[in-house]
Amino acid sequence: MTGADIVVQVLADEGLDVLFGYSGGAILPVYDAVFRHNEANLRDDGSEPLPLIVPANEQGACFMAAGYARASGQVGVALLTSGPGATNAVTPVRDSMADSIPLVVICGQVPTAAIGTDAFQEAPISTIMGACAKHVFLVTDASALEATLRTAFHIARSGRQGPVVVDIPKDVQNTPLTFRGNRELPMRGYRARLRAVQDATISEDHCAAFFAALGRAKRPLIYAGGGIISSGASASLQKFSRTFGIPVTTTLMGIGGFDTTDPLALHMLGMHGTAYANYAMDDCDFVFALGARFDDRVVGVPAAFAPRAKTIAQIDIDPAEIGKVKPVHWHHVGHLDAALQRLVKYGQRHGFSPREDGRYDAWHAHVAALKKDHALNYQRDSALIQPYAVIEAINRITDGRAIITTGVGQHQMWSAQYFDFREPRRWLTSGSMGTMGFGLPAAIGAQFARRDLTVIDIDGDASIRMNIGEMETVTTYNLPVKIVVLNNAGDGMVRQWQKLFFKGRFSASDKSLHKKDFVRAAQADGFAWAQRLDDPTRVNSTIADFLAFDGPAFLEVVIDPDAGVYPMVGPGATYAQMITGDWIASRTGPVAETAGPTGMF
Repeated sequence: MTGADIVVQVLADEGLDVLFGYSGGAILPVYDAVFRHNEANLRDDGSEPLPLIVPANEQGACFMAAGYARASGQVGVALLTSGPGATNAVTPVRDSMADSIPLVVICGQVPTAAIGTDAFQEAPISTIMGACAKHVFLVTDASALEATLRTAFHIARSGRQGPVVVDIPKDVQNTPLTFRGNRELPMRGYRARLRAVQDATISEDHCAAFFAALGRAKRPLIYAGGGIISSGASASLQKFSRTFGIPVTTTLMGIGGFDTTDPLALHMLGMHGTAYANYAMDDCDFVFALGARFDDRVVGVPAAFAPRAKTIAQIDIDPAEIGKVKPVHWHHVGHLDAALQRLVKYGQRHGFSPREDGRYDAWHAHVAALKKDHALNYQRDSALIQPYAVIEAINRITDGRAIITTGVGQHQMWSAQYFDFREPRRWLTSGSMGTMGFGLPAAIGAQFARRDLTVIDIDGDASIRMNIGEMETVTTYNLPVKIVVLNNAGDGMVRQWQKLFFKGRFSASDKSLHKKDFVRAAQADGFAWAQRLDDPTRVNSTIADFLAFDGPAFLEVVIDPDAGVYPMVGPGATYAQMITGDWIASRTGPVAETAGPTGMF
């Protein structure tokens, strides 16, 4: 087989059922091998076993692969050419690294002899991607190609997951080779560290220490991050929480890891988390951090985070995260799912039953009161369409069971706050990087991963512009993706910060990009259902028609341009200083909604 044939065979062996990519000279041998593989292995219904989805650009391809990975839990794959094709992948690779998403990006490269000569469409991808990816391979030894590719998949999906980039010169793709079928690179150091984590168990003494601290607590709280989802530990988290009666709050990346409709759920905490989740974190005396990294958008001021907590316990698969931001009193490095199962069994075996002895009853009543007294709310009788009402109307129909993707900005936070999520992998967003333009291509990838589910991209007028070319990809492949653009005629989140912290100087945040007719643009891209909604009385009926349409649908909603994201914990502020806005009750006096700029944005 040629090197290109081996690339495709390894992809098939890995169980891929869809690829995303944009062609170019340096990757053409692999593209030709994909064509020949599909032609020779057509399914009984005439479909291709490895369909190659062509986007508008390479960034779109990689975000589609990331959306596929986030929705399915499997490794997503993008095939790109050299030079600008590969450099267009830098942002999604870094995005996937920051959010721990398993991705393999295969790039063509100029022939081995031409590397370093500034050849046509040459870029030093191994150097560029080295700071962005979990690992990068430049394959200059053709005999190592098969082993390198299999190892790339192993690295991407194992341990703390992340993106791996494989840079393959064109001559390596054309080299005649022998296919072995099972070769991997030794990677002895990595495999040894991985085994140590995989084999880690919580000893009897360590379990005893955990439950001794939990037994002393009166107000315990679980703080769950994206690791709950990537580790497949959602069911174990729910069993732990329900067995011992401990409320759960999640990070932005952890949404869906615990059913948000559960009585023990406090939804999201942090800068734009629910007021009741933030107040609960202030009030708790025991914090159990699961797959969460205490990032700045959650912790804010580390010394003031969980100020009444006498014990902080942490489980993570990455030892670098233990105590990185906030000192912890008990920790375990290992797989979350196995660790939680171990703790549940130990607690049950040793008669730890707070639900029966009622030790947390007062805490449960306090949490219920927080949820009632400080619930999310907004101006429900406004003459303008409120974005929260739009999301609530969608949520009433989807019932927390649709896949929701977002761009980045106010619409992202409104979606995180007002949607319900009953299962993991229903909420796909760019968390750490905050990449505008993520939502639409991620929705496309998610729809290929879960053809059985409704996929909705909630986007903003500024964010969708970043990858608006992928509108045509939706209709080209006749995907039933539903796209909602909440149009507030500007960069709403930036405007909110400028209003609160820069004395209303809206420097460049309203832009001058107001000429686009999004509905006509959608129609030009082939959307048979494309409408604009600007009448508050038609919100429910229009959304019902939109979601019921059988095929791609596009809805632009003209919303109140002054609608804000509240609650909001300002830069350098604590949860006690949270700004709750006009419609959410605060348990302290009004907090001044102005401040000077700081190093945190």
